[in-house]
Amino acid sequence: MGQAYRASFREKMIKLLLVDDHGPLRKALREGLEATGAIQVVGEAATGREAVGRALELDMDVILMDVQLQDPQASRSALSGVGAAVAIRRERPRMPVVFYSIQDDDEYYREFRASGILTHYAYVRKSNYLLPSMLVPLLRDAVNGRSLVDPEIEDRVQEVRDLDEQSPRALLEPNELRVAELMAQGMTNEQIAARLNLHDKRAVSRTNGRIYASWGLSENAVDDKVARARATLIYNLNRMIIWDENGVALVQDRRGEWVPLYRE
Repeated sequence: MGQAYRASFREKMIKLLLVDDHGPLRKALREGLEATGAIQVVGEAATGREAVGRALELDMDVILMDVQLQDPQASRSALSGVGAAVAIRRERPRMPVVFYSIQDDDEYYREFRASGILTHYAYVRKSNYLLPSMLVPLLRDAVNGRSLVDPEIEDRVQEVRDLDEQSPRALLEPNELRVAELMAQGMTNEQIAARLNLHDKRAVSRTNGRIYASWGLSENAVDDKVARARATLIYNLNRMIIWDENGVALVQDRRGEWVPLYRE
C-alpha cells in the first residue's frame, strides 16, 4: 500500500475478528488487512460456533465474517454468518459486523432480513477476491455505527421479501398451516387429528379441502392422494406450483414466467 493510503487511516487501529471457513482465503485476508496498517486481526474463527466463542472472549472493535460457514461437526445445526452475528449480539449488543458473500441462495437473504440487524453493519457482495482497500472503509463505517447494504444484495433481499409475501404458506390461516405441516410430515388424517386433539376427525378433511382450494389444487380433477402429494411438495418448497395437463410441475422464475420445476 502507498503512503497516501496509509496516511488516510492514521486513526485508531481497528481490532478485528476474522471469520471464514476457507483457510487459505482467511490467511490472505489477514495478511492483506494487516498490511494496510489500519487493521489488527486479534482473532480468527472458521465456524459460526467458533465465532461466537471468540467474540465473547476477545477485545475487538468489529467482525469481518463470511455469510456461508461450513461446520462439519455441527451438520444441520451449523450457524451461518448471520446466525452467528445474532447470537453474538445477544451478549454484545450491536457489535459491528461486516458480512460478505458470494452466495445467491434465497435462504441467506431471508435469514438476513429476518435477523433484525439494523445498525452497525455492512453486507457486501464478494466477487472472486476481496480488496483490503474496499474493506477498510466499510469496517470503519461499521465501527462508527454506519450501515450499508450492497445495492445488488439489497435488490435480492427485496426480491426474497416479495416472494415471501406471495408464498403459499402466507395464504393459510394458522390452523391450516399446522395441518399442512403435519401432512407434509407424512401423517394420515387420523394421526393429524390425534396430534391436534381434535374430537371430530372430519375436521382434518375439511381443513385439507381449504388448503387445496387456497393452493389451486381443487381446480384440477385429481383424487385426494394426488392433491395430498402436491400439497406436501408445495409446503416443503414453499413455492406456488401448478401442474399442466401432462402432470409437469411448473414454478415461476424471476421474470414471472412458468418453467418446469424439474429439468430433464
